[in-house]
Amino acid sequence: MTDLLTLILAGGVGERLFPLTRHRTKPAVPFGGKFRLIDFTLSNCINAGIRNIFVLTQYKSTSLIRHIQEGWDISSSKMGDYIYCIPAQQQLGPEWYQGTADAIRQNLDLVTESNVEHVLILSGDHVYKMDYLKMLNYHKLKDAELSIVLPGVKE
Repeated sequence: MTDLLTLILAGGVGERLFPLTRHRTKPAVPFGGKFRLIDFTLSNCINAGIRNIFVLTQYKSTSLIRHIQEGWDISSSKMGDYIYCIPAQQQLGPEWYQGTADAIRQNLDLVTESNVEHVLILSGDHVYKMDYLKMLNYHKLKDAELSIVLPGVKE
């Protein structure tokens, strides 16, 4: 899917999950053995054929980056498939991300350089199953500028 770029927000502290987040970001919290919370979001992407993914990290991201590199190695420079972890870089000044919207704002260059028609912004710490292509097709059908998915909302 070349007209879609995905940004996964994965920099949260996860205060309510402490002490599970003492040494890791919330999306890296283990779930069901070797899996991590972010695996739900990544699995939804891969199952939908979405393979252009940037994971925006910040807080204690070492174990998350290692997990993605070792468990989700789909990168193929010839095919254009990738999952890249992007650490907070203070792109627009001396401050780190000041929240989820700021993480997007500080990485808008990833979107503009990708030259895509659609951007999918996801949370990396939710447990759910969703067909993102179904949502994207509905978005296109309605010729929407912006679509937001909420739990419990039906078509």
